[in-house]
Amino acid sequence: MTELKDRSQIDVADTWDLTSLFASDEDWQKALDALDADIQKAASFHGTLKDADHILGYFEASDALDIALNNVFDYAMLRNSEDTRDTAGQNMYAKAYAKAIEATSAVSYAQPEILSNDESVLDSIINDPKLQDYAFYLKDIVRNKAHTLSASEEKLLSSLGEVLSASGRTSETLMDADLVFDSVEDGQGNKHDVNGSSYILLQSSDDRELRKNSFESLYKGYKQHINTFASTYSTTVKSSATQARIRGYESSRQAEMFSDNIPVSVYDNLVETVHKHLPTMYRYVSLRKKMMGLDELHYYDVYAPLLKGSAKSYTYDEAKQMVLDAVSPLGSEYTDVVKNGLENRWVDVYPNKGKRGGAYSSGTYTSNPYILTNFTGTLDSVSTLAHEMGHSMHSYRTNHTQPAHYANYSMFVAEVASTVNENLLIEQLLQKEQDPALRMALLNQYMEGFKGTIYRQTMFAEFEKEAHAASERGETLTAEFLNQLYFKLVKQYFGSDLALDDAVQYEWARIPHFYRPFYVYVYATGYSTAVALSEGILHGGKENVQKYLEFLSMGSSAYPIDELKHAGVDLTTPQPIDIALEKFARILDDAEETFAKLQQK
Repeated sequence: MTELKDRSQIDVADTWDLTSLFASDEDWQKALDALDADIQKAASFHGTLKDADHILGYFEASDALDIALNNVFDYAMLRNSEDTRDTAGQNMYAKAYAKAIEATSAVSYAQPEILSNDESVLDSIINDPKLQDYAFYLKDIVRNKAHTLSASEEKLLSSLGEVLSASGRTSETLMDADLVFDSVEDGQGNKHDVNGSSYILLQSSDDRELRKNSFESLYKGYKQHINTFASTYSTTVKSSATQARIRGYESSRQAEMFSDNIPVSVYDNLVETVHKHLPTMYRYVSLRKKMMGLDELHYYDVYAPLLKGSAKSYTYDEAKQMVLDAVSPLGSEYTDVVKNGLENRWVDVYPNKGKRGGAYSSGTYTSNPYILTNFTGTLDSVSTLAHEMGHSMHSYRTNHTQPAHYANYSMFVAEVASTVNENLLIEQLLQKEQDPALRMALLNQYMEGFKGTIYRQTMFAEFEKEAHAASERGETLTAEFLNQLYFKLVKQYFGSDLALDDAVQYEWARIPHFYRPFYVYVYATGYSTAVALSEGILHGGKENVQKYLEFLSMGSSAYPIDELKHAGVDLTTPQPIDIALEKFARILDDAEETFAKLQQK
């Protein structure tokens, strides 16, 4: 029986070192207590934001507060992720979250107060040399004027932040800490634990019996709580719509995209362009069914290796070297930092009991980046490490280039750097591998990226679009409605060669990104962008690399659409999506040719 270790049994060398944030939980508590003074200082400018001097003073106090608060919040989140069952981590996270809401409420007066100035005064403030470093930031505040409430209204709304986001935290706790699944047997009668961390590994197994049993176990668990999940998700949708309506937006989707100055047409264009390329997805599903020799291809077959026994296993040391080799085209300016991170405990490597599932990159303006993974030795685990290191390097370069107020980059560009790294990894491995069976495993991984990140995330985006639209029309988001909507979309996106089990309808409940409305689409746009950029890095000149590194250093000093244009990609047109899915078709050609060679053996 495969059992997860307790956190205490994990080698310290394979855990992250949080001392670039705080040396201990006690130091964290002191920093948490010290935040009160930072909050008071930022709040003390209330009623004075009528000239450049006072606005500059507020901005500097706000930057200092953000840096201190982010350190406190990030440390608590990371500690909580180590073991979500641990009450100490839960309490730290709750305290940090409450303090973040308090800080947000305390400074909520600033934007409406700045905007209350006459236009002539605003113009002189924006153009004052003292505020040169904040000029773009100020211009963006003015852009938001039509959707900014009065100071008292902003304070009231921000004070409700913890309540308005409670449904997402409830869902996360249910998924990560309380939801229990039946253990399952594989084809040889061996037992396996099923949980959020191990599920994809089990679904990637050669053993179809294990895949089927783990699939049924997982969704049996979700089905038992599906009405609770429908309630938490419906509350999130209503909260998003209510806040959008209060601020004068036409919809929650417009509100979420407005913050990054992204036209809603970019979202619709993504869905429409992917629809145009659905026949390529159906072709992929057909090839998978043929290569696996199945009469029926089920949902529990879509993550499995295309060829039994073709998947390799990698040690973590091998994975680190593979990532370093993959990013070598970006030069030593990039790779030296990656090597330092891999060798000096930026990464929390292996799964343990209670550890948050999946993977993410975090860190703050004054700390090094941190990466959570649940490494299992698969090629997907290696790719995940490359992916998260892409996020970390984006943050690292931004933090070391931009002032604090421009250090955070938009979610719209957040998935670009991560996916470029993934593509560089797979391209580098394909160049070396000529054995048909091993090459097919790599092509499988590559095609999984397109399937999972463009097609699947666009399917998620369409689910969100329809669910929010239905709620805004006054319809109730019952479990039945959400199940039927999701089932319909899976059928549309995967085609007739996929036999759909009833349990598929519950999958929407295990997608945590749905609690961050209208975020998932950026995975698809980001992947499409990354395809173009990685091709330029590998096959273009040094200028392509330089433009890409400059893009990684821009933070939020420009609007994300313009940052991508600087890097060479224009997402206001269908072209990047078309280019990406045309490449998917070429990779599919390679896979079909490789399969033909295997059949000849």
